[in-house]
Amino acid sequence: MVEELMSAGAAVVAVGAVYLLAGARVVKQYERGVVFRLGRLTDTVRGPGFTMVVPFVDRLHKVNLQIVTMPVPAQDGITRDNVTVRVDAVIYFKVIDAAHALVEVEDYRFAVSQMAQTSLRSIIGKSDLDDLLSNREKLNQGLELMIDSPAVGWGVQIDRVEIKDVSLPETMKRSMARQAEADRERRARVINADAELQASKKLAEAAGVMSDQPAALQLRLLQTVVAVAAEKNSTLVLPFPVELLRFLERATPQQAGTAAEPATVVESGPPTHS
Repeated sequence: MVEELMSAGAAVVAVGAVYLLAGARVVKQYERGVVFRLGRLTDTVRGPGFTMVVPFVDRLHKVNLQIVTMPVPAQDGITRDNVTVRVDAVIYFKVIDAAHALVEVEDYRFAVSQMAQTSLRSIIGKSDLDDLLSNREKLNQGLELMIDSPAVGWGVQIDRVEIKDVSLPETMKRSMARQAEADRERRARVINADAELQASKKLAEAAGVMSDQPAALQLRLLQTVVAVAAEKNSTLVLPFPVELLRFLERATPQQAGTAAEPATVVESGPPTHS
């Protein structure tokens, strides 16, 4: 009789241990446990660590609270200025209310993905091509607001949305390349014309200085001769300047000057008749 009682007690203890083990659960640090008791949501959400549920009565669902990185498939669309583009993006979101993420929507990941695709197509239709290429920060904020509005009711918070790439048709790429080339050529011509204007002003100033000091023109001529002679592969024809003749005339002795006076008088005086 005693042996039967001991065996029965051991059986009860074993069944109790198995029952307790069946109800033991472990929730990780980045998870939250949502318990449904007989299909009804309980008030408390189980935090990280060891927790117990009633076996065969409670069902524990673990919800990940980490930030999810989800690529948005590339969407084809026509911009406001009638350009066909293909845009893809990436979305970062996380669950902030585990109970709502399970109760309010069947699959919150799929719902966020579909909402991101439709919002991306809407943004493409409302934007110009220049905005898609250069003003992405503003478009990212608008896209984030469009996705975050319905996602808040699902217990999901949109952390960030980024447009990754904008694919253009080859014809549009060639047109943009020609436009960029024409713009660069225009800027080059403007810069060249500005340089010519500045150079002309400097040359005019230099001409004024040389007109006041004729020796400066001779020095500039000698510098040009030195620069050309440095090449050693050209023939230089140097005209004899009139200013140098005048310098030599002033540097000649007095007797040469007296001999040259009649010629000077004949050059500058009125004609005489014999």
